Amino acid sequence: MQKLFILFGLCILFSCGNNTSDKLIVKGNIKGLKKGTVYLKRANDTSLITVDSMVVNGSSNFELQSEIESPEIFYLYLDKNDNEDNRIAFFADKGITEINTSRKRFYYDAKIKGSKQQEVFEEYLDVASKFNNNNLDLVKESFDAIKLNDTALIAKNEKAHKNLEKRKYLYTVNFAINNRDSEVAPYLALTDLYNANIKYLDMINDTLTSNVKASNYGKELQRFIDKIKKDEK
Repeated sequence: MQKLFILFGLCILFSCGNNTSDKLIVKGNIKGLKKGTVYLKRANDTSLITVDSMVVNGSSNFELQSEIESPEIFYLYLDKNDNEDNRIAFFADKGITEINTSRKRFYYDAKIKGSKQQEVFEEYLDVASKFNNNNLDLVKESFDAIKLNDTALIAKNEKAHKNLEKRKYLYTVNFAINNRDSEVAPYLALTDLYNANIKYLDMINDTLTSNVKASNYGKELQRFIDKIKKDEK
């Protein structure tokens, strides 16, 4: 009986020592990768820090880990010594995030399966990309109008640009409010609405659930709003 108790105690100790429920685990496959280094990074103030890395040699599979307090943006980097965009941003949470992509089109071929925040984030990015494409079209039209010295078309494009920018702001505000129970909401307020009218930031902040308010992004948004109001006095 004493041996059974000792064995049971060792099992508990072993399971506790290998508990990954409070960690972020990022794993997947990079098709076509023979050699290279994969990095897992996160934001630290205004810079990115590496929290884990893995040298790939032969197998294209990888697995990286990090401590994580609350859902936030992480970055998967691939060092393959070229000038291409080899960074993938994703919204991470505790548990497993799976990222499958290719060496040749590391960013563009990325398929991410993981947190519920990532699903919300991808929904936002899908619409935001359409706004960005429309903006690029307007920039091209404005450039052509300037070359032709067409003042009427220049004025028309400037007005269209302002309307597009306003529509994107309002869409982002509404999206954040509709997803008040997701950490994506304060993140968007901090990144895509940082220069918006304070009333929009207040609107989003006031609707956040208690859990989201207590997250890192929720606390950061509150500090950001407090600073703006203090500077305005």
